[in-house]
Amino acid sequence: MAILVKPDTKALVQGITGSFGGRHSKLSLEYGTQVVAGVTPGKAGQKFEDTVPIFDGVAEAVKETSATASAIFVPPPFAADAILEAVDAGLELVVAITEGIPVRDMIEVKAAINGSATRLIGPNCPGVVTPGTGKDSHGGCRIGIAPGYIHKAGDIGVVSRSGTLTYEAVWQLTCNGLGQSTCVGIGGDPVPGSTHLDIIKLFNDDPDTRGIIMIGEIGGSAEEEAAEWIKENCKKPVAGFIAGTTAPPGRRMGHAGAIISGGKGTAEAKIAAMEEAGISVAETPSQMAEALIRIL
Repeated sequence: MAILVKPDTKALVQGITGSFGGRHSKLSLEYGTQVVAGVTPGKAGQKFEDTVPIFDGVAEAVKETSATASAIFVPPPFAADAILEAVDAGLELVVAITEGIPVRDMIEVKAAINGSATRLIGPNCPGVVTPGTGKDSHGGCRIGIAPGYIHKAGDIGVVSRSGTLTYEAVWQLTCNGLGQSTCVGIGGDPVPGSTHLDIIKLFNDDPDTRGIIMIGEIGGSAEEEAAEWIKENCKKPVAGFIAGTTAPPGRRMGHAGAIISGGKGTAEAKIAAMEEAGISVAETPSQMAEALIRIL
């Protein structure tokens, strides 16, 4: 059916009363997502949009509503604690949308999550969408900030560091009549909750995902590690794209502030690793769906 979330997934929103969290919670409700609770300390008893109950803490919200996933729209200084509170409450999935969480905080979060039952997506990411079957994919599960209407229910999995490129790939697929099983924006921060490889493994095991688009960018070695695993283990066709091919050597580029050094993390190295793994690599972002269609 999908990975991470399904149309019947019950979600709560930490930071639902903030302007950003509130706006996107409303959009998720309009999309048909089951937003069953909000969490804002000190606001217990209130209702969001006259329908969604607000609780002081995550544990109480989970107990009352049986939510299994959380979206985090909490300001950066408090976001790590919000993630840890969700982990302590036993949530299966935590999607951290917040940008600017200190790296030191995320290192502590990552250590706490290891060995727990919680999967973290993000931070600084667009989130996760499993499209519904209604008009403009209504009736799906949208956790985060991705526009719902660009999606279409289907069998292509999308994973990307960049939010904008996630939307671009999704829209190209939809325009070509190819729907998506689940679309995952993993974010571009230095300490991500989940990597390309983590998500590729989930898509590989998902019986309803037929093909995959993996979008990376310069810096780090996550794409190379995923390509190596795909070469040996992936049973499905994979297309890819690497952003940042035009970055001057040694310069920062992209929202991840990727730094190229010592010949590692360059676009050329990533593209070579992907091609060697049998991945169909798009030369430009406008060709991502095309690259997949060629090998389906």
